[in-house]
Amino acid sequence: MNDPNARPTLDPAAEAETEEARIAALVETLSKENADYKDKLLRTLAEMENLRRRTDREIADSRAYGISAFARDILAVADNMDRALGALDKELREKADAGTKALLDGVELTERELLKVLEKHGVKKFEPLGEKFDPNVQQAMYEVPDQSVPSGTVVQVVQAGYMIADRVLRPALVGVSKGGARAAPAATAANTSDTAA
Repeated sequence: MNDPNARPTLDPAAEAETEEARIAALVETLSKENADYKDKLLRTLAEMENLRRRTDREIADSRAYGISAFARDILAVADNMDRALGALDKELREKADAGTKALLDGVELTERELLKVLEKHGVKKFEPLGEKFDPNVQQAMYEVPDQSVPSGTVVQVVQAGYMIADRVLRPALVGVSKGGARAAPAATAANTSDTAA
């Protein structure tokens, strides 16, 4: 009598070998899955670290540069105060009556306070008079023929520039000398002054 549901019996050694092969295949499959999951985990951790760094950088930039638009608008007020103070020369100021002098003093104090508040928030005024022209932070408006200074030197500041942290908020508008000797590069000038001393 043959039982149709009966499993055919194999040699116990063959059965053990088949079981080992099946276990080895299962271990190999699980090892591959484990390696895939580990790779995905490491990539996800790296992405999360990059996201954290990018977010930290964006937060820092927002803190430093978030007021740029507002600061640019306020610069017009600072410019108008500077123009108002520059409209009167020293002689007219001395001849002015007490009320006018008090008004001028008030405008000067207000301008200083405005510049302090801007500086408190990372906005700094700069006037590059006498410096070598730098197109990264200055805008040349015209050239001035002047043989007494090296060519490419800022000889007039039409409008002061402003920086916010390490970025240009507004470039300085300047007049640049032309016609004098070329300005020596900084390294050469330093070497010349060292040998002269």
